[in-house]
Amino acid sequence: MRIDPAVTAMLLVDVQERLFPHIADNLLIAKRLEVLLKGVSALDLPILRNQQYTAGLGDTIESLRVLLKDDTVYEKRTFSCCDNPDVLEKLKSLSAKTVIVAGAETHVCVLQSVLDLVENGYIPVVVADAMGSRNPKDHEIALRRMESCGAVVTTTESLLFELLRTSKNPHFKTISALVKERN
Repeated sequence: MRIDPAVTAMLLVDVQERLFPHIADNLLIAKRLEVLLKGVSALDLPILRNQQYTAGLGDTIESLRVLLKDDTVYEKRTFSCCDNPDVLEKLKSLSAKTVIVAGAETHVCVLQSVLDLVENGYIPVVVADAMGSRNPKDHEIALRRMESCGAVVTTTESLLFELLRTSKNPHFKTISALVKERN
């Protein structure tokens, strides 16, 4: 199955100021998230920013917040982004079929969101190197579970080039430079 940008949106899950510093390899993940958001934005794909209990966990980390065109925050107290009816309504209004998912924590909010996306008929595309958990083992097990439930597991670079499909795409030079910058 190819990922078609015309029917693709992205969920950014809980990359928040008081949570993210505790994620294993958070600096590397933050860099990959920056590349992912810049690439997805260059391709004009919608990004839905989700935050878990903002009053307690803070806003999305600044390095990502400044990259987001849309200031809308989908606030939640449930673990799954899909338990917020506004998220599902927005995905429906965008005619999304595929949903790119990245953020924290892989084994809690990301996992439950992915399971609910599958349940609601979406194809989740899980960007494994742009998400994490406090414990790397939790991250790995959650990735395996998501894949076994129907999610597509990929990496930032692989996804961005798949969305381009060809070096003739007008965004090729932008994406190519982003990918080189992350290493």
